[in-house]
Formats: sequence, structure tokens, C-alpha cells
Amino acid sequence: MIPLSAEELRELELGALEGGGELTGVQIDSRRVRPGDLFVAVGRGADFVANARAAGAAATLVPDDAFAALATIAGLVRGRAHAHVVGITGSTGKTSTKDILAALCDPVLRTVASESSFNNELGVPLTVCRLEPDTELLIVEMGMRGFGQIAELCAFVRPHAGIVTSIGPAHLELVGDVAGVARAKAELLVALPPGGVAVVPAGVPELEPFLRDELEVRRVPPLEDVHVERDDTGATIRYGGHDIRFPLVARHQLQNALAALAAYDALGLPLERAGEGAAAVEVSRWRGEELPLPGGGVVINDAWNANPTSVRAALLHLRERAGDRRGVAVLGGMAELGAGSAAYHREATALAGELGLEVLAVGDLAQEYGAADWAPDAETALKRLSDVLRPGDVVLVKASRAVGLEGVAPALANAAGPWSES
Repeated sequence: MIPLSAEELRELELGALEGGGELTGVQIDSRRVRPGDLFVAVGRGADFVANARAAGAAATLVPDDAFAALATIAGLVRGRAHAHVVGITGSTGKTSTKDILAALCDPVLRTVASESSFNNELGVPLTVCRLEPDTELLIVEMGMRGFGQIAELCAFVRPHAGIVTSIGPAHLELVGDVAGVARAKAELLVALPPGGVAVVPAGVPELEPFLRDELEVRRVPPLEDVHVERDDTGATIRYGGHDIRFPLVARHQLQNALAALAAYDALGLPLERAGEGAAAVEVSRWRGEELPLPGGGVVINDAWNANPTSVRAALLHLRERAGDRRGVAVLGGMAELGAGSAAYHREATALAGELGLEVLAVGDLAQEYGAADWAPDAETALKRLSDVLRPGDVVLVKASRAVGLEGVAPALANAAGPWSES
């Protein structure tokens, strides 16, 4: 972190600050504290102040308002940085796009990017506080759970460029409709300075009112409008006259790669070097990672999040990945969809039927899928799968973390059952 002093924080009166000297990092988990860090006690963190000191924290802060304190500290660090800052948001694909853009940029710029899905009022300031004096690029993922949240994050992130990966039905209980989603996500675009770069999906009219004349706008075309060559191990995208190879096979991930390439290009970085980073792309866990099943099958672990757009993309990928083999979709419910929740769930089930996929719905909310096969929890789902899977099957596990299905895929991969018999 760009160093701060405990004394300057003490003058801001953010809460009970103990310790002193130079601060070279910020943590909210005492288990991650290193010598020189500031430990900010969030929630029950006050119970672990002594642990943080024992781990070498230079100072500890029990804040009056944790979110405000972290935002203030991050703002101080951001104000001393010389890095170019890219913000990323969207209904789907923001973490994967962040991962891909960071991989593209790493070989040519000293890059800091959000860890995992650190995209809320805790994770974003922690990301900003990882800025170093020599950092050239900061990539910040920003989530949204209502109007005003992204604007609050942008107030201290101060992005130069913004990527909106997609607009779709997510968090509708909080923003009403898809137009509300666009308005909430577009707070990132509103925060851009004159001359800033906005990377947005083409053909999304809800975003157009927010694309000011003084912005440089890059519209990302749908993947089918781009020359792409795909095989079982990855795909080559032709962009700006260069063929760039990614170790990605799913269409929605390649769409994310296209958005990342547009941002990379807009940053003025050399396209002839994009292949170096593209070859090293690794998306965060539980976002489409594949595990082999005994017996020649495959299980796709996509259990980080689920909304109508991402479920549709995952089902299409399952059908494509399975080919002539049987495809089984293990689906958790989609939360925060408001009055249209049941209709969105039934649409997913209808699509699965059209694609010839079998559905096992898991969890209380997943009853809205109306699927013939339903399990109340992950443990029961595993038992059900053990009875019905066969050698060569391709299984998708798609859910939000709250459903707790992320362990289903590794359990299937490591267990013996009918699917492992040859």
C-alpha cells in the first residue's frame, strides 16, 4: 500500500485508533494481518484486535462507521496514486472480465486487481488500499445492491475508465426493472471524467442516455459478429487484426474476453502483446471451472451466482459442451427477482427442456423452476445424482453461493457411483 501514517488517520477521528507509525496495508481479517498493517475492526472484528496486534499490526482501528472509515482511508490512498483506474460492473460477467483484463495487462503494466469478488463496500476499499507507489493500473470490480451504491464507491475509486459487462434482470427487488438495473450500473459511467473511456455492450438502449458526448465510447459487439475459432481447449478471437488465443471455451466467457480486449485496446496497450496475457487467463473459482468425472463425464462448477441471464448462458454452454451426451443441470434458485421470480424460473426450465437437458432443482426457492426433480438441499441432491448419473454425462452446477452447491461438483468428481462405471 502507498504508506499512510497513523497520526494523519487519528486527526480524522474515524474511531478508536491505537498504535502509530507508518501503515503499509489495511486488513479487516486479523488472520491476514502482516507487520505494518492497519487492522480495521468491522462487525465482530473488535473481538480480534488483540490477535491483530499479536500478528504485527502497526495500528488498530475500531471505527464509528466501518464503511465510512474504509472509504476515507481508501480515498487517501487513491489520492496519492498515479495509476490509471478501471472500474467494472454488470449484471453478469464482471468478475471474469476483471480476471481476463488483469491477465491481459499484467505483462505490460504493474497491475493491481480486485481479489476474487471483493466488489462491495468492504472489498472495494481493500482493493484500493493495495495500490503501491509504482502501480500503473488498478482494476476495481463494483457490485450493486441498489441505487447509489456504485456512486458511493466511485466517489473514492475515481475511475478513469468504466466497463459495463451486461444489463439483465438481477436485483429487481431493489431496482424495479431492467431499466432500473441499467440506471444503477450506469452510475459508473456517470462518475467518469471528461475524456474517460466507457466500454459497454452494443445494442443495450437502456445505457445510451448515460453515454455523454465527452466520453470515449467503445461498444462491444456480440460474439457472433466477431471472427472466433473454437475447439475443446480454447478459442482464438480476431481483434484489431491480431489473433488472440484464450484458454476459454464457453461463449459467455469469450464475450467477457471481448469486453476485456476492448478495454485493453482503449488503454492504448499493444495488441501484439495481448496474447501473452491471454494465454495465462484463469477465471475465479466456481465460475465455470470443469472437473473430470470418473467414467468420462464432466462436471461444470458454476456455483458462484445465478440470475436469469447467467442461467441461460450456462444452460446453452451445457448443451454445447455435452454435444451428443446427456446433460444434467443442477440449479439453485435465483434470488431478488421480485414479482416476476416464478416466471423467470419457469423460463429457465422451459429453455432446458428445449435444449434436451434434465433439471434437478435444489433448495426452497428452486421449487419455482417447476422441475420434475427437486431436492431440498445439497446433500440430498448429491444422493439423487448418485442414483441417476451415468458414464459420460455432463453436469452443470449453477447456483448462488447462498444455496451452498459449490461443494457438489468436487464431491461428484471424487466419489464413485454409477457414472464411474465403464
